[in-house]
Amino acid sequence: MAEGPEKVVIIGSGPAGWTAAIYAARANLDPLVFEGAITEENRIKGTLPLGQLALTTEVENYPGFPEGIQGPELMERCRAQAVRFGTRVITDDIVAVDFSRRPFWLKSREGKEVTAHAVIVATGARANYLGLESEERFRNRGVSACAVCDGALPRFRNRPVVVVGGGDSAVEEALYLAKFASKVIVVHRRDKLRASKIMQQRLFANPKVEVKWNRIVVEVLGNDEQGVTGVRLKSTVDDTEEIVECSGMFLAIGHTPNTDFLRGQLELDEKGYIVWKEPFRTVTSVEGVFAAGDVADSYYRQAVTAAGTGCMAALDAERWLSEQGLV
Repeated sequence: MAEGPEKVVIIGSGPAGWTAAIYAARANLDPLVFEGAITEENRIKGTLPLGQLALTTEVENYPGFPEGIQGPELMERCRAQAVRFGTRVITDDIVAVDFSRRPFWLKSREGKEVTAHAVIVATGARANYLGLESEERFRNRGVSACAVCDGALPRFRNRPVVVVGGGDSAVEEALYLAKFASKVIVVHRRDKLRASKIMQQRLFANPKVEVKWNRIVVEVLGNDEQGVTGVRLKSTVDDTEEIVECSGMFLAIGHTPNTDFLRGQLELDEKGYIVWKEPFRTVTSVEGVFAAGDVADSYYRQAVTAAGTGCMAALDAERWLSEQGLV
């Protein structure tokens, strides 16, 4: 049986989840965080506890760390700060919810049932990868899914890099990387881009950018000392292959929000992201359920913006609970 209702349950443990927990704990809401389970399935999906930053090496763009900080250390510090103020943590996934009843009902992978007056969903979104074994080997050693996060690192400066994709996000990544790299090679499986016309014009006008049409990456090349040194491309129209030398490969083939357990419970957009129902508020389609971080943000996807919306969600939850006379 479920225990007595929690004031607020936070699902997720990236920058949004821990920031929400810090604010909720300091507001005496006694938050309970489900940080995720440590399973092989979650490792493969990139959804282990501490979020995407736990899969990142150097973080140079998070305020307050002028020398940079390792992603896992930053997340461990955030977690410790939340726990210091009284946050309780369960290392498990929430796999089912019922937001039609009050208090809300949640069930974990290991079968624990919890009820809560308010819920903050901060489960994030995972980057889509090609699924190559070599890609996995060089992740964070030249393979990245975030140009804004990693593009300015010394590894990529004044050296060629590859961007995989053909939509607006791929073009944006390529143009951003062109500020740092000596050359940007865009690899696209078709003979034309899906990106908007204005974005394509900017891409084709940039002298640093080259597009490899009708190509797919079949192998990431490199070694333990240097990391990524190149990629092997295969044609999609014949059997020809070529090797492109580069210091890194950036994936821009979309993200998948971690919202499978919410289908039918909250309003999601066509890509599966949680819909915020009011501008500059973290409210969802169910009163008392709030969303923070990349699970509701397909645009910015930065640690600092996730943390900011985590703060917003905690404040929104606190005010809502107070209005309902629940705290």
